Formats: sequence, structure tokens, C-alpha cells
Amino acid sequence: MRTGLSELPDFLRLRYFHGQMLAAGDFQREQAYFVEKLRLRNRCLHGYGVACGLLVSPVPPDDSCGSARDPHQPRVTLHPGVAVDCLGNEIVIRRDTTFELLSLLSDQERGRFRDGGRVYLCVEYCERAVGPTRGVYADACGATADCEYGWRQDGYRIRVTLTEPDNDGCADPCCDSCPGSGQDPCLLLARIDDVREGRPVLQGAIHLGVRRPLGRYRFTTITGISWQHGGYYTAGEAAEILGTYDDDGGLRVRFSKDVHASCLTRGIVDVQVTEAGHGRADTYLMGGHIEDRKAEGFTRQLRWRQTSRESLQDGDRVLITIRTPFILDRCCRPVDGTHVGGRVPLLPSCEPTHHEPDLCSTPPSGAGPWTSGTGTGAGVFESWFFVRENHEKEKPGRGRESRR
Repeated sequence: MRTGLSELPDFLRLRYFHGQMLAAGDFQREQAYFVEKLRLRNRCLHGYGVACGLLVSPVPPDDSCGSARDPHQPRVTLHPGVAVDCLGNEIVIRRDTTFELLSLLSDQERGRFRDGGRVYLCVEYCERAVGPTRGVYADACGATADCEYGWRQDGYRIRVTLTEPDNDGCADPCCDSCPGSGQDPCLLLARIDDVREGRPVLQGAIHLGVRRPLGRYRFTTITGISWQHGGYYTAGEAAEILGTYDDDGGLRVRFSKDVHASCLTRGIVDVQVTEAGHGRADTYLMGGHIEDRKAEGFTRQLRWRQTSRESLQDGDRVLITIRTPFILDRCCRPVDGTHVGGRVPLLPSCEPTHHEPDLCSTPPSGAGPWTSGTGTGAGVFESWFFVRENHEKEKPGRGRESRR
């Protein structure tokens, strides 16, 4: 197994003494000592990814920004923020930067691009020499010293590509920098769909959920479900969601990355029904099983279907529990399944039963959409919906008919 220990630098720093003769190379090595120490600390203690900001927004077509460029070209603005790349370099963007997407494609990729295509926006660390000056003394050969740059300035470079950068890997970035990325330190910030020459970028075409938050490991999360958390459904609609009479139906859950199919076993999913009514309510487990389960390989979807014939009635609550600590991804890490605020979105093919409140519409990072997880791994996923025949709020004291 690769450990990456050979990538760790050999730290060497100056030991000063009286009368010591020092050259430029000695001071350069001393600087390298502290730079490499900082990079190692960033990778080992913090990992890599976006620390804050670096949001991407479209530029309105009537905003020329004082530029002679065509205002109708697909342009975006990268906002200030801080990130750490997989080598441990700190990337700091201090002000808004606006640019045209297609102009940043390489000549080779520009020839491959087709209108309506998808591009990926990423940023990488770079440094440049600044502060030109001339040395006081001649060099060893007696020639007058040439003009040199006296300072190095940390900077960044924006890249646009047709190929999604790989910012994930199973190796620990502490000892194995840039795991899974082929040593490419480019940090993915956004995926932009439906890019067309001569047309501005739409807000809905910018997807920030592809970015990697700062951390040693990017946990697998739940990114979509086929029912609206806390939603109201008629008994017939609930039967469709549960797949009661449809072999191709059932509760569907989408993961952000591949998980081991062999982990999706009996007991991973529980569907519990609480009957409404006066006094003590009855609770029972609904019969069902995970469909399309494979004994080996990987999958990004879980589908659970009801196989019993219990009928739901007005006022019932259906509680779905997924024991995500027992679902492992390709790196044998558990799915980060805590359903924070009940904010995991509906899958695109599913219809909502009511509008979500505007409160906390995006995660704390500002880069949505929401997923499950707190960034620490594991955590049980819980969600529920209600059976309401008229989709109205249940009145106090309302009873229920007997099931028998």
C-alpha cells in the first residue's frame, strides 16, 4: 500500500553563529523550511478544499463592467474567499473577478467545445516575482549584477476546462498530497451547464455543490430523496411513493458518491408508521425490502419498496430511517447521513407537495444545494411525511376510523 511518506519534505533550517558567511541560497532554503512546514500543517490538520467564500455568480448581459468585451458572452464573477489546495498552499482571493468562460479554455478544448456544453471552473495557486531591483555587488565573474526581482507574491490562476478535476481520493492528504487527482492541484469551484457562445450564463446553470469543503476527507452524503420531508400526501400518493403496487416504485435515495452495494442489506432501512387518533397511537414497522440489490460492486442509489399490503389512512405519519453508519463508500468510510434541518432536496423527477420555507434555503457555506451530513461522518438519516387526504392542517381532537 502506498504511504506517500517519500513526499514529506526533509526539514533543514539554519543554525546561526558569529562570523557565519551566508549566501542567497541559504536564505532561500530557510524560507523553504517555513513554507513547507505551513503546507504540511495545512494538509495534516485541515486537509484541503474551500474554507470560505469563492462563490460564483452570473454576470447580467447589461453589465459591461467597463470592458470592451462583448457583454453577451458567457461570463461569471468569482467572489472573494479562501481555500487550501491539495499541496497545502493557501489561495486567497481578495476582490471580485469577472471573466469570460470560453476565453479561458485551452486551444485544444476550445476546438472540442460545443454550444450547450458543460464546463468546470477551478482555481490553482501560483506565485510571481515582483519588485525589480539591482544588486549592489558584482557577481563572481566581476560583471555588473542584472536586475532581479526582490519579492515573491502569492497569487492564483483561474482555469476553465471541459474535464472535471478529481478532488477526491481515499489517501490521506497529510502524507500523500493530491490523492486521486494525478498531482493536479487545481481546486474545483463550480460546474456550469448549458454554456453557449453569445449568451449570458443563467443562475440555475451554476452548480456549487461539486466543490470540496475544507477537510481531510470529503464524506459521501445523501443528495436527493423521492419524497418531500414533512410533506403531505394522500393515501394513494403515499402508496405510489412507497411502491405498494408498483414493482418499479419505492423510496429512492441518491448518494453523492459510490457506495458498496453489499452494505445495503436487511435492517439498513426501517419504515415506521404511527397511526393518528385519540389517546395512545399504534406504531408498526411496514414490511418491505431493498430492491436492485447487488452482492458486490458499487451503486449511487438505494431503492426500498413496500411489500406488505398495509393501507395508510388520514393522519398517519410515515417515518423513514436509514442507518448510514453501516453504508460504506469506496474508501470504506461511512456515509455522512445526519439529515440537517430536513433539507435534503427532492430528486428532480419528484413533485413537491408544498413550498419549502425561505429560512436557511442554502447551507452555512452559501454553496448549495443542501445535502445530508455535518462533515464529521456517520449519523443516522431520518425523515418523515404525513398522510392528509385534503392536504390541510389536521384539526385538534380529530379522530380516525378503525382499520378493521
